[in-house]
Amino acid sequence: MMSFGKIRATARYLPEKIVTNDDLAEWMDTSDEWIQSRTGIRQRHIAEAENTSDLCFKVAEKLITKTEIDPLSLDFIIVATMSPDYSSPSVACQVQGQLGANNAMAFDVAAACAGFVYALATAENFMRGGMQRGIVIGGEKTSKLLDWQDRSSAVLFGDGAAGVLLEASEEASIIKQMLRADGERANALTAGFRLNSNVFHDSPEISTALAMDGRGIWNFALNDVTKSLKEFIGEESADYYLLHQANKRIIEKIARKMKEPIEKFPMNLMNYGNTSAASIPILLDELVEAGVLSLNSNQKVVLTGYGGGLAWGNLLIQL
Repeated sequence: MMSFGKIRATARYLPEKIVTNDDLAEWMDTSDEWIQSRTGIRQRHIAEAENTSDLCFKVAEKLITKTEIDPLSLDFIIVATMSPDYSSPSVACQVQGQLGANNAMAFDVAAACAGFVYALATAENFMRGGMQRGIVIGGEKTSKLLDWQDRSSAVLFGDGAAGVLLEASEEASIIKQMLRADGERANALTAGFRLNSNVFHDSPEISTALAMDGRGIWNFALNDVTKSLKEFIGEESADYYLLHQANKRIIEKIARKMKEPIEKFPMNLMNYGNTSAASIPILLDELVEAGVLSLNSNQKVVLTGYGGGLAWGNLLIQL
């Protein structure tokens, strides 16, 4: 009998340091009013000494504690991130080692802000192939990718991690999935460029900081992402839509285009900013903790991630 992945637990971890819009205005040409009116963001968490793997390990540790499982029983650990500690090893391998989950395969998924959706879909497909238990985490330290003098991008992002523990079930939790990408527009959002330089070739200096075509990403979200979401949901109904938390105005416009009440589109970006691959699982865990969503409730929730790549995707899950 085929098995499916069921979400047994959720967890999140945010760094202690909170940076408000007023804090940014102390050294940057910006203001709380300027940032909030354009994005809805009031503050964000910034990791200081902690790196991406530290944030993700905290999430994995919480998931293990909540479920009281043996880390050796894990079949996989998948981390979605665009801000790994290293090119190699992967963040997932670092987490696997710290956790003592020696039987788990481990790898990262690089799909930027769509990363958690991609990673969760990947995990589900592994479980349909017979795996019994695993962890999926979205974790980012985007603060190390930013030019902190560039107010067009530095004010948008924050650090954090969150994830889920999946266990095999006879009932499907992920009802359907749609994953998309358009590499022809890859330069709309770039970060962490590695110079093509060695002893045989000198490369001109190029900024490695995150760079974004704001208008291009805006149009992408309101056109491509919204169109795919409409196509994806079709005649289905969903209790909630958990969209990537990038911009309040984008989410409000998507809700209107979907002809759905804004109450179905919960937001927390005002407190965290854009945490890239971590934004959807952070929101998911907050809603579970608040009792808005309940595991094993049969509530139907759409997860929609979109961003660099350009990559985007939708999952319809039944909790």
